Amino acid sequence: MDSKNVIFAARIIIENKEMKKDIHPESYRPVVFKDMSTENMFVGRSTAVTSETVTWEDGTEYPLIKCEITSDSHPFYTGKMQFVDTAGRVDKFKTRYAKFKK
Repeated sequence: MDSKNVIFAARIIIENKEMKKDIHPESYRPVVFKDMSTENMFVGRSTAVTSETVTWEDGTEYPLIKCEITSDSHPFYTGKMQFVDTAGRVDKFKTRYAKFKK
């Protein structure tokens, strides 16, 4: 079987496969995701629960979901390493292990 036929056969299998009933959430709503390391925000859809809201550029208020790393700050997508210390992890580590210094 050549590669063209394999792709065609795989496509037929995927197209004939039905999704399972009654397991997928139906409460998707627009939300704003905020990358805490770069302050970049974008609108997407989610079922995640949050109590924070933010007013978007168009004046509409959306629920806000804070993310530590998104494609805007991840080294795989940016192509460079960035130092991300959103929660002061380095300071917490130094404080915790300062008592072991000689």
